[in-house]
Amino acid sequence: MAGFGRWVVRGLLSGLFALTLGTAGVAWGQPVAPADGPAAGQAKVADPAPPGEPLGQFLTLPGVIDDATLGRVSRTALALQARAQQEQRRAVLALEVVPGSSPFHQVRGLAKFLSADVPGVRTIAWVPGKVTGNHVIIALACQEIVMAPNAELGDISLGQALDPDEQAFVVNLANRRRNNALSEALLLGMLDRQRELLWVRLEPPGGAPGSSETRVVLRSGLEDLQRAGMVIPEVRIIKEAGTPGVFHGDRCRALHILAAHVADSRQKVAELYGLPSESLRETAITGEAPRTIRIAIDGPIEPQLEQYVQRQISRAVAGGANLIIFEIDSPGGMLGPSLNLAATVSELKRRKVHAVAWIPKAAYSGAAIIALGCDEIYLAPDATIGDAEPIELKADGQFERVPEKLVSALAQQMEHLADLKGRPKALAGAMADKDLRVFQVKNKQNGKIWYLSEAEIHAANEEWEQVAPVPECENNRLLTVSGQRAHELRLAETPVADFNELKSRLGIPTEDLVPLAQRTWVDELVYVLNLRFITGLLLLAGLVALYFEAHFPSGLFGIIAALCFGLFFWSKFLGGSAGWLEVLLFLLGAGCLALEIFVVPGFGVFGLSGILLCLASLILAMQTFVIPHTMNDLYGVGYGVLTLSLVGIGMLGFAGLVGRYLPSIPFLNQMVLEPPGFHLDDNGPRLRPDLVDEPANPMLQRDVALVGRRGQTMTVLRPSGRARIGEDYLDVVSEGVFIPPGRTVEVIEVVGNRVVVRELT
Repeated sequence: MAGFGRWVVRGLLSGLFALTLGTAGVAWGQPVAPADGPAAGQAKVADPAPPGEPLGQFLTLPGVIDDATLGRVSRTALALQARAQQEQRRAVLALEVVPGSSPFHQVRGLAKFLSADVPGVRTIAWVPGKVTGNHVIIALACQEIVMAPNAELGDISLGQALDPDEQAFVVNLANRRRNNALSEALLLGMLDRQRELLWVRLEPPGGAPGSSETRVVLRSGLEDLQRAGMVIPEVRIIKEAGTPGVFHGDRCRALHILAAHVADSRQKVAELYGLPSESLRETAITGEAPRTIRIAIDGPIEPQLEQYVQRQISRAVAGGANLIIFEIDSPGGMLGPSLNLAATVSELKRRKVHAVAWIPKAAYSGAAIIALGCDEIYLAPDATIGDAEPIELKADGQFERVPEKLVSALAQQMEHLADLKGRPKALAGAMADKDLRVFQVKNKQNGKIWYLSEAEIHAANEEWEQVAPVPECENNRLLTVSGQRAHELRLAETPVADFNELKSRLGIPTEDLVPLAQRTWVDELVYVLNLRFITGLLLLAGLVALYFEAHFPSGLFGIIAALCFGLFFWSKFLGGSAGWLEVLLFLLGAGCLALEIFVVPGFGVFGLSGILLCLASLILAMQTFVIPHTMNDLYGVGYGVLTLSLVGIGMLGFAGLVGRYLPSIPFLNQMVLEPPGFHLDDNGPRLRPDLVDEPANPMLQRDVALVGRRGQTMTVLRPSGRARIGEDYLDVVSEGVFIPPGRTVEVIEVVGNRVVVRELT
């Protein structure tokens, strides 16, 4: 009986002591993790739960919370609960909390729902960026918070005093004890910038080794602990008075406050809680039909196909699609376009779009790289994926492996894509590097089966037990696997027989049609203009128009020439082989030629530089590189040079035909250069009749007859143009200044076919 009395008294005193500390602002923290405990971001959920793979669902909260948001979250949570109970599985609802500005009453309604237990559903707040203001309350209402390493969370009041009821609601989130990483003192520091927060490590008197714990306290709480005789070996100021209470992800995890885990992507969050990849689709549980579009990637992957797919992705996102199925059937292609597409696809999650790769037959090389960038990969049972080793065409026509440094660089990029989407990095690297050996391994603590390279196993400090090598990576073979084997290796989902089964797996109603992205008139025009024959014709038409403009300065042919060259660069720009560099080089070259023609008479540095710049821009616009590094690149340069050479030959032939036959065509014969002292008839230029009987040299007599004669300009001289001298229409050149039409000019010099005039004032 006496023992019972002492137990009661001890309990009353302990309760009174705890109450005193609570009112003084003391926050009880988490026990300190042992030095050899799990690393930040790698700990697994330890709550008791039914066995088996858990159900999961990610939802992205909008920047403005409203009743529709609350309805969507509650429907999803209840749907998760119902399915989890039916299948006797765990359930996790992960909410991505983004920056925003929402009324407090809307945030409060959502927080009240989240802070009230939904049996069988664990709520997780995933904070990938900086979140302040009222939206922080949503994260605090969840059972756990996961932050990106560089994310920030806090400063609820934004420097403005909250209503007492609102402040009490926020503080009460800590008192509910649903999230053990929260405390009343911590929330007071996030609410009031004038509060100072301290992080302390406590050693209880006579405590067992390793029984230390950490707490977040106010200054008054620290004083209470000291008066109580607690051993405090370490004190840190984690928030100074007068500063916003904003906490960094890495720091939160190191101090064991606010965030339970650190993860830099949704895939890592899903891995933390053992969630299937389908949980990343935001309509997987609720049954809402996703807004889906299908984009085909078939045939060789080249710059033109890359730009076409990029345009289709932009159109799909702009059209409101949240699920894009990439139907891939390709032997691969060029490395650059493949990596560019893979990067774009892997970033679709940031645009709230789920990317799925559907491979009915095969995805090799660059096509496999693109598939690795998708959130989910589905193959038909007999479809294959892999073999992404980079190769190049040598001078003897044989394909050879590129240098080791390029193979290593590609393998690292593929490993990054796989890691980003929660797939074994080593297996992705083995698709490109046939020397990379990969092993099936087993985690010694939790029995997880995974696939690692020898270097990864060694770096894990005996965390994994090596089971067996992956046979597809042995004997210098590039990893290439079928649909079922890809699923076994955790590279893809369970195989699907056809597209209808894929729709069912993705939650798309069977009766719904998934539209296939079609080529628009822009895509068709770009395709046609990029054909080699059409490219040559376009350049030839531009040069012919310039030729006519030089002989018949009406402005119309200049517009046609500008249109031809504009279409050339536009098609190459959208085709992926040209950029702003080529356009700027062409404009600079044209500017140099204009200076040579209109400002600096003659032919010199500006003229030669202009021609070289224009030729260089045209060649670069027909290839995807600046400096060739491989034989394929050299062939690309040869194609550009050959195209321009054929265009030049065609232009010379056209000029010869014009000089031979155009004089016989009425009106157009005025476009042919007419030597002074000659006239045109059906057989070409002839010496004027009044000069036929002269015994002197006709050319010399022509020069003498023209010098000093006067006439009128028929076109603008800039500085070349046409003028009427007597009864003759001649091609003339001014002294270097512009002369408008209708002005009186005088011939001052004749050298060969060059007739120089000056304006008479």
